[in-house]
Amino acid sequence: MLCKTLNYALFAFLATSINIGLQRLSFLFYDGSLAIYVAMFLGTAGGLLLKYFLDKLYIFDYKPSSKKDDLRTFLLYSCVGVVTTVIFWGTELLFDAVFHRFGNAKYFGAAIGLTIGYISKYFLDRRFVFRT
Repeated sequence: MLCKTLNYALFAFLATSINIGLQRLSFLFYDGSLAIYVAMFLGTAGGLLLKYFLDKLYIFDYKPSSKKDDLRTFLLYSCVGVVTTVIFWGTELLFDAVFHRFGNAKYFGAAIGLTIGYISKYFLDRRFVFRT
């Protein structure tokens, strides 16, 4: 159990790094009025894909019976992720609004929101997505 907990923490860190990295990259290409929303969407998509793959294989040992089953599981995983994404985006936007003058405060808020979100998501995924 400890090994899976450490792996989950490592995978959450990797997905968070991908998420924030994609956000930073997004700001290099687009800095318009919707830039933070575009960045959050791209970061979320990148982190979601990586985290699903790693969770499926190494945390929940889930082997889909078909491509259809894998797609169904991914869609369910994504729907559960909507709940935790609200936590993450809300925290990031709050930090950006309150501490905007510090420039990178949004990334600190993103990291906090993602941490809370990933802890919550593990329990939701275990109960609703990767049931055995």
